[in-house]
Amino acid sequence: MSELPESIPAPERVASSGVTRRSVLGGAGAAAFGLAATAATAGSLGLLPGAAGAAVNPRSEVWPFLGVDGGGEQIPGPYLPFGFAKPSPDTVGGDATSGYRSHRRCLGFSQTHVLGTGGGAKYGNFRITPITGSMNSIRPTTAIKAGAGLTDESAEPGYYGATLTRGGDAVKAALTATRLCAVHRYTFRAGRTANLLVDITSGIDVEWGQHPLSCQASFNDSGALEISGTFEGGWNYGRYKLYAVVVFSRAPDAYGMWDGDTVATGQRARAAGGVRETQRVGAYATFDTDTDQVVEVRVALSFKSIARAWENYAHQVSGKDFSAVLSSAHAAWDDALGRIAVDGGTPDQRSVFYTSLMQSHAMPHDLTGENVWWSSRAAHYEDYYTIWDTFRTVHPLLTLIQPRRQAEMVQSLVETYIHTGWMPDARIAGNNGQQQGGTNGDVLVADAMVKDLSGIDYRKAYEALRKNADEESADPSVAGRRMTDYKSNGGWIPIDQSTWAPADRQSGWWGRSASRTLEYNYNDFCVATVARGQGDTAGAARYRNRSKGWQNLWDPSTSAIRPRYSNRAWLGDYDKDRHYTGWHEPFYEGSGRQYSTFVPHDTQKVIDLVGGDDRYVSWLDDLFDGHYNHDNEPDLLAAWLYIHAGRPARTALRVRDILAGRYVKARDGLPGNNDAGALTAYYCWGAIGLFPNAGQPYYYIGSPIFTETRLKVAGGTFTIRAAGTSATDKYVQGATLNGRTHNRAWLSHREVAGGGTLVLTMGSSDRSAWGTGVNDRPASLSAG
Repeated sequence: MSELPESIPAPERVASSGVTRRSVLGGAGAAAFGLAATAATAGSLGLLPGAAGAAVNPRSEVWPFLGVDGGGEQIPGPYLPFGFAKPSPDTVGGDATSGYRSHRRCLGFSQTHVLGTGGGAKYGNFRITPITGSMNSIRPTTAIKAGAGLTDESAEPGYYGATLTRGGDAVKAALTATRLCAVHRYTFRAGRTANLLVDITSGIDVEWGQHPLSCQASFNDSGALEISGTFEGGWNYGRYKLYAVVVFSRAPDAYGMWDGDTVATGQRARAAGGVRETQRVGAYATFDTDTDQVVEVRVALSFKSIARAWENYAHQVSGKDFSAVLSSAHAAWDDALGRIAVDGGTPDQRSVFYTSLMQSHAMPHDLTGENVWWSSRAAHYEDYYTIWDTFRTVHPLLTLIQPRRQAEMVQSLVETYIHTGWMPDARIAGNNGQQQGGTNGDVLVADAMVKDLSGIDYRKAYEALRKNADEESADPSVAGRRMTDYKSNGGWIPIDQSTWAPADRQSGWWGRSASRTLEYNYNDFCVATVARGQGDTAGAARYRNRSKGWQNLWDPSTSAIRPRYSNRAWLGDYDKDRHYTGWHEPFYEGSGRQYSTFVPHDTQKVIDLVGGDDRYVSWLDDLFDGHYNHDNEPDLLAAWLYIHAGRPARTALRVRDILAGRYVKARDGLPGNNDAGALTAYYCWGAIGLFPNAGQPYYYIGSPIFTETRLKVAGGTFTIRAAGTSATDKYVQGATLNGRTHNRAWLSHREVAGGGTLVLTMGSSDRSAWGTGVNDRPASLSAG
């Protein structure tokens, strides 16, 4: 009996096996365009030098299994920065949106995923399952659902490998990807009959019921498989159609179709009528392994057509073997991860940092050239899941280190407004998703404008933002705002006016009146910022004034935001620490205490209402003494707000506690679902000792865990030096910026993006005078 070949080499050492394989299409075609073109918008920065001048390769620090369990919803499979193709293992009883859970049996490897998200799933399309034996004895649906043992997992950016064991037989699997293509390599035991089952109806199914409506598959005369499928449900309920071509590295010895557990020869399969998990339909290809045990598979995806999928195949993977595609993936990640270089910290801290940086480059997906929803030659991005999460940390990070990419994303949102009528807060596969709070595309536009991003039509963007701020949406659950009552009340929403229709009011649906007030207010502040940049001084004044509406919900007796009725009576029996979860409650996914920290534009006014600096510091301390929730976004800014009261040492203390206590190098090492990178981007910011207030042109200065950080920015390199920083010496005692004394506990965007050096003197004393003066604090609306 032939033994399984030796372990697959480490990804950076993978090379061609030397076995001659007959490509179905053959020839390099347009392969020279390939992967490099998909990363062109990012530029070519190379790697930042190390402190001693040596090259730094952070790719080796990344551990893609961070957060795959414990509700983190990450996938271990490979992808490019913002790449749509995301082949990854799906398991029996996988997590809600990733489809994966450790130590579970493997269903196979689907080509598309969202990752690090809450809510419902999407994608999980065209799953491939390797299995040995005669197809006459295999019951496909039963075999797939039973799964295979999944062991020997390894992963790095752009690569995943594992061994699948079924009935004593084993298959080695390896995956890599381009922007729109997934590449698989399967190594079987010699002498086995090797089969690849392709489920054309697969999807990550959760309580919202993503399911196929109709799917088709057919083999062409060369033995390549062409697939299309229309799917509905999942996170945003909307419908999408996806196409793919599946090309094998050598012609199958046999191929056919299967329906449920019935196998049939033939070139075509069709599934229709709301096919669900109990009824799977697919294709199979069979290969002899006597002389060649390896089968490589290239899956090219398209939202447009089969013809377009073939074009993507030709441009990105034709003429390339697995190793060549992997090498290109490595280059793309070297560019993305090389934009921040760090020295110092522990090995685990560096690993969590660079893994977090990778996971912050996962979504939205770059679907440039795949815009089937309207005709445009502009860069196009889909799968904003969701801006309510990512505006706080992910997009400001991209603004700093990936400015061209971020500008494309914002302009794509403007294009979406032009062609759909609204700028979305949440969108996936051509359909808007449920809007959790306000219209947070407003924040991204403001952030881009105040940080001087070019390539954005700000005139058209302001038109979209004015519509958000002034017009009543017919369906504010997916676009725009509920504006009538908000405007008539001067910028706040009463409980009894917070629902979508009179019937809802009668049933007591409160409709997030308090949390939407706070979010609409900040959205208005951001609209005012853009208005000012566009020369609309009257509009800027109107929106700025309305952004103060939250003060109508400030209850002095509780020192917190408190819902109230249109007659100004307070909500009775109010507990500011009650955690609300529903769409129809006064707060969305948070408590009144937590949401009271979300006044990003006017922290000084909150300080005044609480009773001054000292009382505000105590007020924040009360939050962190058992009420802060790092699993979700509403209070993510809270730890940095001490700086507004002249207490940067408290910020250092709280952020260090969060980073050390809520992030660990483990499969369940993230605080909760990553919300498309929102929580891992928080780690990146905290670890380098900066943090954005999204929509405003400054960064708080915190407590770096690294002795030196070098960021590749528009103006060159911005360096943060914190020699001697440690778990005890975590407080800034003094600072210089480009050789000059710097007392402010914040930096302007221009100071950072222009390049330079910030030197922080660290120590154990939390009573340093640094950053404590009135003039050392960031501005607030009420402070001018």
